[in-house]
Amino acid sequence: MVSSMTISGSDGPDSNHQRPASASDKTVEALGKLSEALEVVEHARGLLYGFHRLTGKGDLALGEAVDLLREAGHDSLADELEQNIVGRNVIEGRWTFQIVEDYDDHYYSEFKALEKRARDELVEGKRHLFEAEMKEDRRTHGRAHHEALPPEAQP
Repeated sequence: MVSSMTISGSDGPDSNHQRPASASDKTVEALGKLSEALEVVEHARGLLYGFHRLTGKGDLALGEAVDLLREAGHDSLADELEQNIVGRNVIEGRWTFQIVEDYDDHYYSEFKALEKRARDELVEGKRHLFEAEMKEDRRTHGRAHHEALPPEAQP
């Protein structure tokens, strides 16, 4: 765990990445773990959207394959593919857009809202305090490419 630190001068994080005086090490650590959990969920959400897009693209390509099979005189196989697979639900009663919507509405949005509420209540809404303190602990102060801020944000 990165210990609490007071950073002064222009060689530290901006005010959005400095913990409020009331935030303990354990609070910052807990919020860091909560942020990590949300990042994993964000990744999972991206994969779910990838699944949605790939499944849809596959269904459209299948429709083209069915048309080509018909043109080649393979009507029976084309009919079977069209009737059994084209437009089929991927989960009982659902296409992938419905899975994405359920995930967003009933899990993801609640997770995001509660993570934000925790930050708002505990650290004035500041994000990534754990990581900001880790950066301060790990970087070599005064060394090129180890600056606290990008050039445009430095005082």
